[in-house]
Amino acid sequence: MAQVIASMTMSLDGFVNDRDGSVDRLYPDLEALRKTEMLQELMRTTGAVVMGRHAYDMAEGDFTGYEFQVPIFVLTHHVPQRIAKGENERLSFTFVTDGIESAIRQAKVAAGDRNVTVIGGPDTVAQCIRAGLVDEIEVGIRPVLLGSGLPLFEHVVAEPVELEMTRLIELPDAIYLRFRVVEQR
Repeated sequence: MAQVIASMTMSLDGFVNDRDGSVDRLYPDLEALRKTEMLQELMRTTGAVVMGRHAYDMAEGDFTGYEFQVPIFVLTHHVPQRIAKGENERLSFTFVTDGIESAIRQAKVAAGDRNVTVIGGPDTVAQCIRAGLVDEIEVGIRPVLLGSGLPLFEHVVAEPVELEMTRLIELPDAIYLRFRVVEQR
């Protein structure tokens, strides 16, 4: 059965973008990141992706060469008019308008025995955590203080969620921590 892994990168002070909405300081060299064993492993083990609409819109409709060549389920209130560039026999987009539970359910079916990776926005990650749909949380931390912006974990849960650290990966320009959800109340 597919595991659901919520994966995000943030600044040391907890922001997923800066005050202007830019993620440039968090991903200064995407090409180098794509070559890391950590991301290569995530790509190999991912069978489907769930992303928020904002993350989809950040690509400006062009997913040509996107690292995850799997079915992508975009959580949205409104289906976009334009279809994304880059779709192929492995990469497809499904726009889910009936909630996070539906998006995860569809992604699990598409993923088969591989994982569902949740990316693209604190709101999407928070919805998954609040609904008890996440098996693991992976957080990349970049050595930069943004001072303000969009926080990753603001108002995520009303009750504590117990986590167990299962992995620590050190890269030259970031660390990645993986946690298993032990107990959610």
